[in-house]
Amino acid sequence: MVILGMLILTAGCTTVNPENGGQVQSYPAPVIEADWIRNGEPIEYDGHQWYPVDDYEVMDDSEVFQITEYKGVQVFVEKIATKPYQRIYTKFDKNKFRYYEQRDE
Repeated sequence: MVILGMLILTAGCTTVNPENGGQVQSYPAPVIEADWIRNGEPIEYDGHQWYPVDDYEVMDDSEVFQITEYKGVQVFVEKIATKPYQRIYTKFDKNKFRYYEQRDE
């Protein structure tokens, strides 16, 4: 009876997002980062130059959304971010996103 009660209680906790059919958002990770990223070249986005930082953030794909594509690479921001963005990201491995910042020229 205790197990039956627990099953009934946990059944109400399950939610399915009807917009994605219960699937979690997933973005592909490249086998290796693009040469232009490894060479430190900036991303041009929203009228600014964004330079790669030699660091990364660990995030689930569900925490970011794609804002553009640059030279064949998906560019993301955190879902909680608002403009003007402080950081933009590219994905280089599962749950690993390199971040970019603007530099004052």
